[in-house]
Amino acid sequence: MASPNLEHLSDDARAGPVSRFLKATEIDSRLLGMIGALVLIWIGFHLYGGIVNGFAAFITPRNLWNLSVQTSSIGIMATGMVLVIVTRHIDLSVGSILGFAAMMMAVTQVNILPEFLGLGHPAIWIIAIAVGLLVGMLVGAFHGWLIAYLGIPAFIVTLGGLLVWRGATFLTTRGETIAPLDSTFALLGGGPYGAVGSTWSWILGVVACVGIVFMLLSGRKQRKRFQFPLRPVWADTFLGVVGCGAVLGFVMLVNSYPWPRGIVRQYAAANNIEVPDGGLFISHGFAIPVLILILVGLAMTFLTTRTRFGRYVFAIGGNPEAAELAGINTRWVTVKIFALMGFLCGLSAVVASARLNSASGNLGTLDELYVIAAAVIGGTSFAGGIGTIYGAILGAVVMQSLQAGMVLIGFDAAVQQIVVGSVLVVAVWVDTIYRKRAQ
Repeated sequence: MASPNLEHLSDDARAGPVSRFLKATEIDSRLLGMIGALVLIWIGFHLYGGIVNGFAAFITPRNLWNLSVQTSSIGIMATGMVLVIVTRHIDLSVGSILGFAAMMMAVTQVNILPEFLGLGHPAIWIIAIAVGLLVGMLVGAFHGWLIAYLGIPAFIVTLGGLLVWRGATFLTTRGETIAPLDSTFALLGGGPYGAVGSTWSWILGVVACVGIVFMLLSGRKQRKRFQFPLRPVWADTFLGVVGCGAVLGFVMLVNSYPWPRGIVRQYAAANNIEVPDGGLFISHGFAIPVLILILVGLAMTFLTTRTRFGRYVFAIGGNPEAAELAGINTRWVTVKIFALMGFLCGLSAVVASARLNSASGNLGTLDELYVIAAAVIGGTSFAGGIGTIYGAILGAVVMQSLQAGMVLIGFDAAVQQIVVGSVLVVAVWVDTIYRKRAQ
């Protein structure tokens, strides 16, 4: 019997089931690769910890909740680094800007404002945050101006910024650590009181699921309106079920991590609550830093995909000369990109200093490595024009998982740096191979 002539078959018929599934659902294969790598990292550290330490403590509600909080600061900055790298630039100063902004906020709320407003004034933490965000944005805009209008390479400008702002952080207080910070400000760093609890977590989870369904239906309506190809109904249904399942699973995870017993006793005593014999279970729920990261991710995704500014950014990254000939003010866009990066560094400084309830001269040291690695692992190409916000956030989770896992099983700082450097090189190598195959 003669074999069928494959030349007469369509591309879909020739493709394998996995390829047809990915095409129907429009899921990025690199996203699946990152998720697979993350699962392997978690399972590997969990099993290794059980073999070496006698107990497996990585895949637990406590550790994963702390992991989400630790990822927030790096993840926030990684969303801005996507835009920087997409336009074929680099920012080596983000860790130093974070440290400088954190120190400015600490000095403002501890040494300056109490003299004018009084200790514990409710406006102190708000003014301090405004100072940190403004400082970060101004520093980033200054870097962007040097790069765009004076023609100094971004590598040199931000390398100089790494040294300048780290030195300025030290000179501000002569190396002293400023602590403790305003009590309300400290809630933004997480902890039992810096979380929204079980009820609000479920409410937010349900709202997120409604948002996922709305986006799928709205996207389908828009495709019909502009006569674009539609995803199969089963594909949209699959994406909705998986998305809502992931959200609700995350809610269950954060709600399964209870407050420590000592804090529960303090809370019960302060509110005249009787603690039963078996103890009182109070869920952490979503930590405030994680909610800040989620909001930043949504805002940055909207900025990059639904605004003129976002289109300009990717146009410049794809072909800077063509973008300029098309009438895009590439220099002004560059200034805005670095100003936005500085603003996000200031926001990360809020999370990082609030989590520690202090600001020191070494806060944010080497964060630039983790931020750049997170963006690159997330699929942002150094060749420009390619990058996603959700990929950078997932890349931040991967990097923080590696760091947290190595700390958990007892690797020293030297080994951690070797691993981070190696992962960064491998990520760039994988990106190079991916782009060659895509050509």
